[in-house]
Amino acid sequence: MITITNIKRVGSEKTESVTIEGGLIKGWNLPTDQQGEGQVIDGQGGTVAPALIELHAHLREPGQTEKEDLSSGLAAAAAGGYGTVVSMPNTSPVVDDPAIVRTLIEKAAGLGFARLRPAAALTKGQKGEELAELTYLREAGAAMFTDDGRTNENARTLRLGLETAGSLGMVISVHAEDATLRADGVMNEGPVSEALGLPGNPAAAEAARVARDIEIVAGLHAQGVPARLHVQHLSTARALDLVRAAKAQGLPVTCEVCPHHLTLTDEALRSFDAIFKVAPPLRTQADADHLLEGLRDGSVDCLATDHAPHTRAEKERDLLDAPSGIAYIELAFPLMYTRFGETLGLERILDLMTAAPARVMGWEAPTLDAGAKADLVILDLTTERPVNPAEFRSKAKFTPWAGESLKGWPLLTVVDGKVAYQR
Repeated sequence: MITITNIKRVGSEKTESVTIEGGLIKGWNLPTDQQGEGQVIDGQGGTVAPALIELHAHLREPGQTEKEDLSSGLAAAAAGGYGTVVSMPNTSPVVDDPAIVRTLIEKAAGLGFARLRPAAALTKGQKGEELAELTYLREAGAAMFTDDGRTNENARTLRLGLETAGSLGMVISVHAEDATLRADGVMNEGPVSEALGLPGNPAAAEAARVARDIEIVAGLHAQGVPARLHVQHLSTARALDLVRAAKAQGLPVTCEVCPHHLTLTDEALRSFDAIFKVAPPLRTQADADHLLEGLRDGSVDCLATDHAPHTRAEKERDLLDAPSGIAYIELAFPLMYTRFGETLGLERILDLMTAAPARVMGWEAPTLDAGAKADLVILDLTTERPVNPAEFRSKAKFTPWAGESLKGWPLLTVVDGKVAYQR
């Protein structure tokens, strides 16, 4: 049994306590005789919320553990306030075998950090040719299907996948980017790429693929097939407008936006620093503003980090050769709260990082009610402290936001009634 004292609920200045027993919230402000003899933790006046949910993280296990592994990645997630993480399957080997799914879940359960819900590959080897054994992968515990890390070039295969996943009640998430339009682009195509003489990745590459995938869903929807499409890391205004139009037609299409596409633009690439190289690339300020408006009006369903750790040596290569990706699951909430707390409001940001991803997946929305699963985070919304990558639990101890003062840092993360992180 654990009792956390000296905490506040969102929107209240009243100091309260919550008691946790057997992995569930036993109750609020219980008398001492009902709190038992368990651990008592001072919440330091922090604000309590359901633990965050991450639908898009690369934990690199199996086979790429020099970049990250389950222990470092899930510890980093817990330090960022996350209770549940969906990991991507583009590993070595690819997560396209039920045995791999089971092994990952079992290993993660013994670590005591954030909960793992692994995504499995949509196609065998993520080659985009033949569907993986989706039914068996679901039975093994796969949370969703995706070929993220690669784009689905074969429209027929994606259509078959959407049909099959729909019959299983599962979501397919897609890296929506036309590889032929992207070509060898390493950054957003526009005035900055032209000035730097770097190959550009046009906004049309994302929009064209989003349009194609929506058309596939529309055709299936008209036939009564319960296909559900989730568009990952949306980065352009045009693609968001296409998703808005799909939603207006009642199509089961959702999308996520990443904090890096809201807080950084292609102007950062003038440094020629590959730390800013991501896929899809950082876009323009106009795109970032449009995405922020989508968070306001609900056209963007949720936030996700696309936590993508690499070794420092890899990210120190030149822009043409360095891999894409930024690792920052530990500071996603502080970054969003510091930059957009006044614009979006605390409750909206928390919804985008808790109940909203649950809605996308069809999971039960997390709550802090008595009897609910004890997944919660205590947040310090007032104290600013600088981002120090040396303190990261992730193996990728570098970040574009190093040194920036942020507030909203997690003080404590509880997962299944157990302390997964405490500052």
